[in-house]
Amino acid sequence: MNRLAGVTSPYLLQHADNPVDWWPWGPEAFEEAKRRDVPVLLSVGYSACHWCHVMAHESFEDDATGAYLNEHFVSVKVDREERPDVDAVYMEAVQAATGHGGWPMTVFLTPDAEPFYFGTYFPPEPRHGMPSFRQVLEGVAAAWRDRRGEVDEVAGNIVRELSGRSLAHGGDGVPGESELAQALLGLTRDYDERHGGFGGAPKFPPSMVVEFLLRHHARTGAEGALQMAADTCEAMARGGLYDQLGGGFARYSVDRAWVVPHFEKMLYDNALLCRAYTHLWRATGSDLARRVALETADFMVRELRTPEGGFASALDADSDDGTGRHVEGAYYVWTPARLREVLGEDDAAYAARFYGVTEEGTFEEGASVLQLPQGAGVVDAERLDRIRRRLLAAREERARPGRDDKVVAAWNGLAVAALAETGACFDRPDLVERATEAADLLVRVHFGEGARLARTSKDGRAGANAGVLEDYGDVAEGFLALAAVTGEGVWLEFAGFLLDIVLDRFRGEDGALYDTAHDAEPLIRRPQDPTDNAAPSGWTAAAGALLSYAAHTGSEAHRTAAEQALGVVRTLGPRAPRFVGWGLAVAEALLDGPREVAVAGPADDAATRALHRAALLGTAPGAVVAVGEPDGDEFPLLRDRPLVDGRPAAYVCRHFTCDAPTTDPERLARQLGGH
Repeated sequence: MNRLAGVTSPYLLQHADNPVDWWPWGPEAFEEAKRRDVPVLLSVGYSACHWCHVMAHESFEDDATGAYLNEHFVSVKVDREERPDVDAVYMEAVQAATGHGGWPMTVFLTPDAEPFYFGTYFPPEPRHGMPSFRQVLEGVAAAWRDRRGEVDEVAGNIVRELSGRSLAHGGDGVPGESELAQALLGLTRDYDERHGGFGGAPKFPPSMVVEFLLRHHARTGAEGALQMAADTCEAMARGGLYDQLGGGFARYSVDRAWVVPHFEKMLYDNALLCRAYTHLWRATGSDLARRVALETADFMVRELRTPEGGFASALDADSDDGTGRHVEGAYYVWTPARLREVLGEDDAAYAARFYGVTEEGTFEEGASVLQLPQGAGVVDAERLDRIRRRLLAAREERARPGRDDKVVAAWNGLAVAALAETGACFDRPDLVERATEAADLLVRVHFGEGARLARTSKDGRAGANAGVLEDYGDVAEGFLALAAVTGEGVWLEFAGFLLDIVLDRFRGEDGALYDTAHDAEPLIRRPQDPTDNAAPSGWTAAAGALLSYAAHTGSEAHRTAAEQALGVVRTLGPRAPRFVGWGLAVAEALLDGPREVAVAGPADDAATRALHRAALLGTAPGAVVAVGEPDGDEFPLLRDRPLVDGRPAAYVCRHFTCDAPTTDPERLARQLGGH
């Protein structure tokens, strides 16, 4: 029976024709396991996961393995991007038991959903000290049959250990100068002076840490913070992590020098990095930052935009290499011979030198990932542009990587913020339009009945899974950025609607935040994680949006909630700054005010537009911007903000106490930083 045919997850749909009798996550699967008195195999992955595809091909597409699973287990397949709560709870168990985690995640559960055996990828044959998947299945089935008491005891102990964990949210204190200085010191110690970034291999793009460093520099003038941000961004943009032909960033670099990426491209990475490079340009005027921000924005619109106006989740790492093999990176890599086929001898030699393509190769089988190494000589810009366009056209003829078409609310919120701000900074109204269309989709499709936000949609149809904290926080963040850029106060209203739900359903009595609502489906533990990973945690995303909304409206309830949430940053920031980058960036905004900027004037007045642009280009950390008619009802910040001598005026305030208004965009720019 094919139970996956009607789901919205492209990852689950990839497994719909397996010989395994898969069930989606839900009470029906566990009731079936109880009825048959068999354990549950929980397999968690996602569409762009390379090793998920490998295990699927090796094991889940195998008829004998499928028959064994169907006889001895109830098999449940979960898309971690649709159910991050399920993934988080069982990943915590996997990491506690094995010391590591990853995807595919393979967990064996009792019919009460209690885990008792864990792993990630298992090969079809024993190798490198790992048992085969069939050996694991046979061992688990034998233990369930012959040592049931031991299995139940192990499962019970694990659940008690997990449920007994509690997270101290940091008390009532907020991060201050001392904690942020210690965080900067910790980042300096972890900084890779030679290659940029932090730590060793594999190396992930530190987009949220870059945001903290830029805000810290803006507030304190610390040149070291700006230098680390700028050098890291240049190293990433020059390396193989960045797609030198089509724009956009891969998931991470397998080496510390940013040479060879893991080729999957995720919406959240590109949204966060697009915004970070825009903010780097805003702080420095860097031509490279401007180019990368715009190319990344154009990549998202060109490659990830869905017909409904939202943004798809990811592009796969793998594609057909032309011989029928599904190979990682096949779409992106080049050899000197392939360059000659496309460009001819002279241009191929020039391109090889410029992009770092060698006979030995930097990847597998003599292929190279395109880079922009330093010292490539004098650049012939016209020739290089011609070469780039020819290579891109040739690449378009290759088999394209698969695309995960589901729209994730949180990641689309990040994309809305990035495209709105990038469009405003670089005078690209088309990007602001794309941001607005994505926001419209979130309202039209993801806002359900009963004040709920759906986690995902596909083909304009909302999925069944409830939004988690990161969805509410990131979508509110996107709406607030869009309100600042467009001057449309409805986006502020929508953000407030979402954040009121956060206050009502995601907070504990002590101000701590949870990843799921208090009335969400109960799991063996209510997930709660304040650390930023590939994207802001729900905790820090909500803190940032709550703080911005409070600055817009003067709401003490929202500001107090933001300050309570930041207590955990006070604890974690000095100890683990790499893993709470967005929390530190929000803390910088708190220390700076954040500043509230009201631009009062008619929308069609050039003087209003000039002041609005100066406000958006300011670098004051987390500053909020409202623009509109004096005393208009679109934004609370515009109340009692009249014109000055009949001319549009800007008011810069902290906690609704304002400096003297100005009609001069240059003076406003000096008040807010920026170039």
